[in-house]
Amino acid sequence: MRIVIAEDLYLLRDGMVRLIEAYGHEVVATAATGPETLEALLTWRPDVAVVDVRMPPAQSDEGLRAALAARGQVPGLPVLILSQHVEQLYARELLADGSGGVGYLLKESVFDADQFIDALERVARGGTAMDPAVIAKLLAGGPSRRCLEGLTAREHSVLALMAEGLSNHAIGRRLFLSDSAISKYTTSLFGKLGITDDDHHNRRVRAVLTYLNRP
Repeated sequence: MRIVIAEDLYLLRDGMVRLIEAYGHEVVATAATGPETLEALLTWRPDVAVVDVRMPPAQSDEGLRAALAARGQVPGLPVLILSQHVEQLYARELLADGSGGVGYLLKESVFDADQFIDALERVARGGTAMDPAVIAKLLAGGPSRRCLEGLTAREHSVLALMAEGLSNHAIGRRLFLSDSAISKYTTSLFGKLGITDDDHHNRRVRAVLTYLNRP
């Protein structure tokens, strides 16, 4: 994969470059400010970008806004936000176009290299990788949409774990259910959400985005 890394802390940025290249991927550019991030994303149009939220010059939300601006010009550009902070408003906006290829992980929750690379590769393929703490923040205080009210408690649990990016097998292990049971739950919730199997959309991504875009 061709990857852009946007992180203002040199040691962390350099560490990610070495880690990613050790797994056989190519870091085509790095950025240390919001404007540099936008320029790198539009110039290289990478297979996936790793972007911190708070970057110079103001150390507020320049990284995330640069990612949003880039996706506005390159629809579906895969972006994995890796940050210490959850910016609720812009995180919702990142998910709002429904095109997938998005992730939002808190740095403190990434426990090993394999977990990070797995999330990066999943986002590059058009999937999602969402930190449970980010999901909780996005859903806090918001009323359910009608299409979600018809889901059973178990289907909600399956969909929540799907939003984290877990496979059916991993969801089954977490919920102590068989793969066939998880397959039945996912088929059922897809039907209730009105998500059909077609050639243009990944059903899992569409279900996750429906879940995370609750008002």
